[in-house]
Amino acid sequence: MTNPVFNNSAVFGDPRARGARGNRAPQTTAQPGAYGATATGPVIEAQSLEQMYGAPAATTRDTGRLTYDDVIIKTGGLLALLVAVAAVTWNAAPGLWPLGAVVGLVLGLVNAFKKNPSPLLITLYTVAQGVFLGGISLAFQNMTIDGQGGFQPIVFQAVVATMATFAAALFLFKSGKVRVTPKFTRWLLISMVGYLAFSLVNVGLSFFVDSAGFGPLRDGPFGIIISLVAVGLAAASLIMDFDAIKRGVEQGVPAKFAWSAAFGLIVTLVWLYLEILRLLAILRGGD
Repeated sequence: MTNPVFNNSAVFGDPRARGARGNRAPQTTAQPGAYGATATGPVIEAQSLEQMYGAPAATTRDTGRLTYDDVIIKTGGLLALLVAVAAVTWNAAPGLWPLGAVVGLVLGLVNAFKKNPSPLLITLYTVAQGVFLGGISLAFQNMTIDGQGGFQPIVFQAVVATMATFAAALFLFKSGKVRVTPKFTRWLLISMVGYLAFSLVNVGLSFFVDSAGFGPLRDGPFGIIISLVAVGLAAASLIMDFDAIKRGVEQGVPAKFAWSAAFGLIVTLVWLYLEILRLLAILRGGD
């Protein structure tokens, strides 16, 4: 896995890495009971079976295990909070975005390496990212303002493109058209390490070389190519996230890890949105 949120959590790991212990089937022995017994276990009367099938489905509170509904609800709640904070920051205090970036980075690292999720720290991370996104989105949009004071609606376009990319990645994963194989994982890991190194070099050069605001290595046509690659990497990371969540649900991990799953999705979605926003700013900056 590449997302540190899932990569550093053993509960979302590949079951094949758990060894033969995780593959052993539970053993049953014949036990006498009120309903009789066979070589494979007790025989249940038809009336008991009917009562079992007629009972309501077990909820998360009943089982204490992770469900897709848990992940959806918590991810939706965090996204709503993120958007609300970003909107307030955009209108009230866009200059606070550097503070949001620093606080978000620190809280992101803390949450990523915690063994057990902290709903409070994850919520605070979301608030910090909202402050960061609200200010940086306005800054990127201001780059597209022309001489008549008009601007390109790149923020709205970036939001729509992020939602569309998320939906496309989920469709490809659910349909089985894109599978998370060891080869896919290695390719993505190597690509992301390379992109991280490139980004660090770009940031370092920006202190010494003038640029249009994206760093000297991300201006012009080459910057557009790099942005397209980054969007592709973020989309591939979403598929990895979906696969990790699927394994967590199938393995019956504790329900509290729905917070970890939601946090991991938020991290990837923020990255995807920023890369799309940067790409649109580069493309529309000269309009």
